[in-house]
Amino acid sequence: MASGPEHNGKPFARIALIASDTKRAQEACEALAAQGEFVPLADADVAVVLGGDGFMLQTLHAMLDSGHIVPAYGMNLGTVGFLMNRYDKRGALTARLARARHWTIAPLRVEAITQSGEVHHFCAINELSILRETRQTAKIEVTVGDRVRIRELVCDGVLVATPAGSTAYNLSANGPILPLDSKLLALTPISPFRPRRWRGAILPDRMKIGLKVLDPVKRPVAAVADQKELRDIAEVRLEIANDTALTLLFDPGQSLEERIVAEQFITD
Repeated sequence: MASGPEHNGKPFARIALIASDTKRAQEACEALAAQGEFVPLADADVAVVLGGDGFMLQTLHAMLDSGHIVPAYGMNLGTVGFLMNRYDKRGALTARLARARHWTIAPLRVEAITQSGEVHHFCAINELSILRETRQTAKIEVTVGDRVRIRELVCDGVLVATPAGSTAYNLSANGPILPLDSKLLALTPISPFRPRRWRGAILPDRMKIGLKVLDPVKRPVAAVADQKELRDIAEVRLEIANDTALTLLFDPGQSLEERIVAEQFITD
């Protein structure tokens, strides 16, 4: 789930300045720190995140884990920077934040059960992937809603992507790009062997998805949620977490929605 861009226009009183460990991000952090006083993330009402998409995801997960969730404004000092704004140390940071457009997204809520019976709960902002751990292909039963849709999917893996994550691993696996406000999920196989012609599904995000690993001892599978990995999975259950909103801030004309649209017209 994603809501459209909103312009707040109100200044943020307490700003956290967070940077990745890279040299570029640390130098940028030092330059921006001269603009004023900043507070720890736990005390902030907005976070300025310096780094790449991976560091932004890491920061958003830290918010989810702590329960203190505030809008995040990223400046790209990484590679792709799909979730980030252009880095510019010129101009007042407070003015950029006041002009920024707000995009609200919802992550996936995941329940993962291991072969030993342990139950783990976590969120996935971009996608949840289950991937074979060995040379043996994975065999997975796919349930959508209350019905088994594929009794045995033989593949390297399968993933469920949110609209915000549909241009990441999902796109590389030939999955569809989803508009941010589409209220859809992409269910995409990774190198499917059987049924060979199945290319995945686009699903309403209100539907629950279950992925059960068949023959998990001989064909072990790992679950990966953004940057979190859990091995020897027996089953995962997923649903959209509409009650857990995350807000990203973008400069006017540089919204995540526009980037998702533009990605569909790249031809090189």
